[in-house]
Amino acid sequence: MTLKDKVKNILDAVLADYEQLFLIELSVSENNKIIITLDGDSGVNLQDCITISRAVEQELDKEELDFSLEVASAGVSSPLKFVRQYKKNIGRKLKVKTISNEEIEALLTDADDEAATFSWKAREPKKIGKGKETVEKTVRLPYGEIKESIVLISF
Repeated sequence: MTLKDKVKNILDAVLADYEQLFLIELSVSENNKIIITLDGDSGVNLQDCITISRAVEQELDKEELDFSLEVASAGVSSPLKFVRQYKKNIGRKLKVKTISNEEIEALLTDADDEAATFSWKAREPKKIGKGKETVEKTVRLPYGEIKESIVLISF
């Protein structure tokens, strides 16, 4: 069993006790630097990172294996990777790039297990006459058609 597999098994067991947290990414470098990235339904705080770090360290033997461990939350500018992240960000504005390289900035209005629904306003030429009008647009994108989604932070 590789170190990554061992850490993954430990994380699965630990995160079972913390249902609001979920694993985003796990990487183990050649020199045994373990990096765990978490997210949570209500975000991730410092205490969550400390708790998970201690739980993983307890299960790994420092005498047997020399390693370093880093536990962090998914950053604000990190792309969304899982359906659970879309669901927790309903009501927020996202920058979405589709597999056809179309880019939209839109409000995430719904997310289910198959797709996410986005709404935004756009200026389009009038159907009759000259000039432009503002129209409300809504699109339901299956996750397979989304190349990247990033939550936009506004101040």
